[in-house]
Amino acid sequence: MTSATQSILVIDYNGGNLASAARALTRAAADSGIDAEVTISADPQAVRSADRIVLPGQGAFADCAAGLDAVPGLRAAIVDATDAGTPFLGICVGMQLMAERGLEHAVTPGFGWIAGEIAPMDAPGLRLPQMGWNRLDFVPGAHPLTDGLDADAHGYFVHSYALRHGVPDELVATTDYGDAVPAIVARGNRAGTQFHVEKSQTVGLRILSNFLRWMPAREGVPA
Repeated sequence: MTSATQSILVIDYNGGNLASAARALTRAAADSGIDAEVTISADPQAVRSADRIVLPGQGAFADCAAGLDAVPGLRAAIVDATDAGTPFLGICVGMQLMAERGLEHAVTPGFGWIAGEIAPMDAPGLRLPQMGWNRLDFVPGAHPLTDGLDADAHGYFVHSYALRHGVPDELVATTDYGDAVPAIVARGNRAGTQFHVEKSQTVGLRILSNFLRWMPAREGVPA
């Protein structure tokens, strides 16, 4: 690997969609002319040394949290890397784990990087889980992850729990499913998407390309 090659690490904790996320990141890099090497690993040292880290996830919050905790040193390595400024992207449950806690099956602590908790969605008359394409409604104020996306951008969602009691300055986009549901969140060098970017075609690839270019400290993203 040359010094100009980005090392992108997809965290392996039996959280699902690892290969799909890695393929999407590889394609986003190639389409954007970004020299990147994408690997899947549960090695804490690899997490600490990566240029960017991605945490996919599907299923229950408690199960994914337990999967992280089952790998000695993995959760601490993620915290150490992001505390040091490594850009982080959580996908679906990977985004939910950024919150203070999850309420699925039990009260399970999250990383606590963003305010709020992951709770059952309130969508009277609508099917749960929310499954399929839905429009992204961007909050005022551009974020680097949404560069180049238009007002008709859609993401592919599969979930029945969502973030509640968050704070406005950590919210980048919502989607309408009976109410405004957080769809993209960010704080400092840590960001997450409730929808599956790896399944969201052109929109997802654009967000991943933006993530690979994202330099939070130089772009003035608040910590």
